[in-house]
Amino acid sequence: MPLMWKKSPSRGFTLLEVLLSVGIMAILAGIGAPIFGRSQTKNDLDTAVVSLTQSWRRGQVLAIANEGDSLWGVKVSAGSITLFKGAAFAARDTNYDETFDLPATISVSGAVGEITFSKLTGTPSATGSVSLTNFADSTTLTINSQGTVSY
Repeated sequence: MPLMWKKSPSRGFTLLEVLLSVGIMAILAGIGAPIFGRSQTKNDLDTAVVSLTQSWRRGQVLAIANEGDSLWGVKVSAGSITLFKGAAFAARDTNYDETFDLPATISVSGAVGEITFSKLTGTPSATGSVSLTNFADSTTLTINSQGTVSY
């Protein structure tokens, strides 16, 4: 009687199956990485726009409410947005600072760098625009003489 070869059940993956799986994952990662990078920089810009808008509005509300019997203002610089208590950024009370750090991908340009809001009326000391820019997109925020923010 001839010997019959009995096929044993497979207990693992072949080299070809592993290489195909790794190749498919590498292709998917290569496609997904640029998409994720673009969405991250867009999110950074959106976050910076919302933070500046909220800082201007919060400064105005605190000034109208006469919080701490003081003027309130916002300083926009290259790396941060700072809400401060006082008539000027240089003479502010640092205990009340609220700072938002801008991501390194965001650059700031424009005429409005520092705005203070008057007590009770909330009118801004300056009007104008600030542009926030990342690699591909740009958003310009404008504050008018009544303190209305538009973008």
